[in-house]
Amino acid sequence: MRALSLETFNAGKYFGGFCALDNVSLRVRAGSVHALLGENGAGKSTLVKGIVGYGPLDSGAILVDGREQHINTPRDAHRLHIGMVYQHFTVAPGLSVAENLVLSRDDLPWRIDWTAERERLAAFMARMPFRLDIARPVSHLAAGEKQKLEILKQLYLDRHFIILDEPTSVLTPQEADEVLGLLRDMARRGEVSILMITHKFREVRQYADDVTVLRKGRQVGSAAVAETPQEQLALWMMGQTDTRTVAGARPPVAANVPPRLEVDDVSIVGDKGTLAVTGLTLAVRPGEITGIAGISGNGQRELTEALLGQRKVHEGRIRINGKPYLASRREMQRERVYSLPEEPLRNACIAGMSVADNLALRNYDQAPLCRHGWFIDRRAIAGHARRLIDRFQVRPPEPGRPIGTLSGGNVQRAVLARELAEGVAVLIVSNPVFGLDFNSVALIHQRIVEARNQGAAVLLLSEDLDELLALSDRILVIHGGRICFATDGADADRAVLGHYMAGGTGNDA
Repeated sequence: MRALSLETFNAGKYFGGFCALDNVSLRVRAGSVHALLGENGAGKSTLVKGIVGYGPLDSGAILVDGREQHINTPRDAHRLHIGMVYQHFTVAPGLSVAENLVLSRDDLPWRIDWTAERERLAAFMARMPFRLDIARPVSHLAAGEKQKLEILKQLYLDRHFIILDEPTSVLTPQEADEVLGLLRDMARRGEVSILMITHKFREVRQYADDVTVLRKGRQVGSAAVAETPQEQLALWMMGQTDTRTVAGARPPVAANVPPRLEVDDVSIVGDKGTLAVTGLTLAVRPGEITGIAGISGNGQRELTEALLGQRKVHEGRIRINGKPYLASRREMQRERVYSLPEEPLRNACIAGMSVADNLALRNYDQAPLCRHGWFIDRRAIAGHARRLIDRFQVRPPEPGRPIGTLSGGNVQRAVLARELAEGVAVLIVSNPVFGLDFNSVALIHQRIVEARNQGAAVLLLSEDLDELLALSDRILVIHGGRICFATDGADADRAVLGHYMAGGTGNDA
C-alpha cells in the first residue's frame, strides 16, 4: 500500500442559486492525517461528496498525486483508490465479517469460491494493525469492532486515501483512541492518507497533522496543527471572537437538600419486548446537573421516554418532589417538568406547524395565550413567539414559518425557548447538541447551565463524553440498562468512564 496525496483547487458547488462551495483549495499530504473542521452548513459534506463522486464538483479541479482527475461517480473514486467511512455503520448485521468484506467488492465473480476467499482474507488480516474473526457475525460485534470493520473494508478494497466522517461518534474514549491511533500510525508508515471530518478539538490536537477550516462554503484557514492554537481554530470556525464556554460562576450544589427527581428501582420494557432498563435507581437534586454517560443502546432512550410519558414503567417508581409521577401532561405542568429531547422534529415539534404554534404547545390552553378558558388568542401567541425567538436567537426570526423548514440548530433553539420560557423545576435533556454547529452548542449549553443555576434539577443523557465532562456536577454510567458507576464531575476521569461504558467492572478497573 502507498499513501496518496490529494488536492482540490478552487472547488465550487452550486445548488440552484446557492453557493455551497466557493473556491475551496485543500491539500492533504501523502501519509498524513488531515482534519476538516466547520460548523453545520460550512460545506464539509459537499466537499467530500465531490471527492468520492457522490456529488461531482461544478468547478475547480481534483489532483491525486499531482495529476488532475475527473471524479464524476463513486466508481471513479474507487479506481483512484479513494474510499470513505461514514458516520453511521454501513455493514450488514446479518452477515459475517468475511461476507461483509467480500460482498463489498466491485469485481465479484458470479460464483464465489469461499475457500479461496477465506484464505485471501486470512492473509489480509495478518497484515492489518487490528484484526477481527472473519467467521464472526457482525451482529455480535461491539460498536468499536464495527467501526474497525468499516475501516478494514476500505483497506481490503485497496483504498490508499480514506475519508472518515465523525469516526468516533459511537465509540468509547478507549475505542476512539485505539482506532485513531492505529490509523495515524498507518499514515506515518506511508500506507494511507486520512481526511477526517470531526467536531472534537481533542481529536484534532492528538491525531491530526494538518487542519483546514471551512465557514459558509469558504476556506477560512489551513495550517499545521502543532502551530495553531485551539482559540484560532474556534475563531476561524465561528467568525467571531466570542468562543463562549460553559465555564464561569456556578453556585455549588446545596448539600442535604432532598432530591427533586427520584427514579427508584425502575425497569422498562424496550421495543423488542425485553427489559431495556433493569432496576435503575438515581436521584437529581435542585441546582444540579446529573449526567448519564453510556454508549448508545444501553437504555438511555427508554429511560428518557418513560420520564416524558412516552413509554410505560414496567416496575419501580418515579417521584417528583417526593410525589408519585406518571408523566401525564397535567403532572408535567403542575410539577414544571420540561424536556429537550433528541431529534426534536420527531419528538418535540410538529414540523408542518408554524414556529409560533410550536412555541405555544406547552401553554396554549392557559392565560395569557388562552382567554375565558376556551378562546385561543392568536395575537398573544404571536407576541409570545417573537419574545422567545429574540431571546433564544432563533433564525430566521419569522414566527409564521413552518418549524420543519428551520435548520437543526434553530429547531433545537426553538424547543429550548419553549421549555425554558417559564420557571423549570426538572429538565430532562437527551443528546441536546448532536450534529449542531458550535454557536448553537454554546448557546444551548449556556441555557442548560443557567437553568441549573436557577435551581432546576437537570438530568443530562448524552453520548458525548466531552459534553458531560463540561456540564455535569455528577456523572453516572449506564450499561446494559443499569447504573454501574458514579462519580463527581470534578473528579471524573475519561479513561475510567470509558472502562465502565464498555462494560468493565470495579474488579478489572
